Amino acid sequence: MLDSHLLSKPLLIARRLLRRLWVRVSGMAVLALVTALATLLLEGYIPVKVSERFKPETVMPVLTILASGMLAVSTFSLNVMVSAHRAASAQATPRAQRLLLEDTTTQTVLATFIGAFVYALSAIILFKSHAYADGATVIVLGVTVFVVVLVILAILRWIEHLSGLGSIDATLRSVEDAAKTSLFQFAKTPNFRASALSDDTILPDGAVPLLASSCGHLQFIDLPRLNACITDESGRAGQVYLRQRPGAFVLDGMPIADVAGLTPAQIEAVGACFVIGDTRTFEQDASFGLKVIGEVASRALSPGINDPGTAIDVIGRAERLLWNWAHKCTEEDVPQDIIYPTIFVPELQASELLHCAFAAVSRDGAGQIEVALRLQEALSNLSKSPLDALTDAAKTQSRKAQAYADAALPIDADRDTLRRAIEVCALSHNQKPHDADGG
Repeated sequence: MLDSHLLSKPLLIARRLLRRLWVRVSGMAVLALVTALATLLLEGYIPVKVSERFKPETVMPVLTILASGMLAVSTFSLNVMVSAHRAASAQATPRAQRLLLEDTTTQTVLATFIGAFVYALSAIILFKSHAYADGATVIVLGVTVFVVVLVILAILRWIEHLSGLGSIDATLRSVEDAAKTSLFQFAKTPNFRASALSDDTILPDGAVPLLASSCGHLQFIDLPRLNACITDESGRAGQVYLRQRPGAFVLDGMPIADVAGLTPAQIEAVGACFVIGDTRTFEQDASFGLKVIGEVASRALSPGINDPGTAIDVIGRAERLLWNWAHKCTEEDVPQDIIYPTIFVPELQASELLHCAFAAVSRDGAGQIEVALRLQEALSNLSKSPLDALTDAAKTQSRKAQAYADAALPIDADRDTLRRAIEVCALSHNQKPHDADGG
């Protein structure tokens, strides 16, 4: 995957477009139509003896079956997809449904079915209109056999994929994979290879605010283009001080950055480097995946679903994501050099990531002892991470979760059980390795 600081706005738009279902289906349909028409150009290359052995009556029944069958299969598959997505939205969270809509397996299978339907229908029309000469029958038959093989493979792939489509496990796996990708990118480039904006950063005199062009979530910042916009022909660069990271909600006319040393034309060009949309996305928003994970746990603990097992599973997934992220942050091969020194980006704190993952389940699962115990175990493990900021955040969240549980647990026995578990976790954290060996 391309690093988030190298991803440009045109490439982002192209990637998002390719993830749309209609784009892949339309591409396959156009390819099928072109294939059907291309046989008109190739018929002259078929030997006469070969073309005389095959007549239109040979391939027409296959094309008819393929056209009628693929129309029914495509309609059925679309109904299954819609039902699965509605189930995932109801059981998990509507934010997870956006990931399912980008599922490449579903898109490829549906594109194959509809493409086969378009090809077969186009070939039938060309045969009935006598556009094909007798020599084209051989080519149409060969292409039809190839299309049938593709359809069979797609059906087998679709059958396997249907076993998990819309299930809570498959939905959680998709969310976790998306969160893992964005978190690992964040570990490699926490500030997109730009300078960190902290409380000690002093804005230069003459800095002016850059206003948002619309209301919505700040989805993406085109860092390469932004750096090019603030650099003049002599190589001197202005400064851009971002007020928000991707994921923040901004209002039309609200300042999203401060700029200095730029001409009015440069300021206008800088404004075009920001992508603002209706929803949060995963490309540069490292905390969004953990937020969605936390929403799934909160939905599982709602009275309508009442599934603490899923909440416990989500806690484990969030724990794994944060643990691996902390180790990625401390690896020696993490690049430390800054390639956009005059662009300043606010730092994303470990406490915010932990809050996104566990704040909802700390509140909603406080009244269920099994969830509260698993949460304290996860926070205790994260307090042993190699990243000091995550360690401190885990301890703070543990105290907050305990306060929630003390207020929500119905009986004293459960509160005592949780308190003892926290004490054991604290002893385990403070115990040195040689103490554990009896030395």
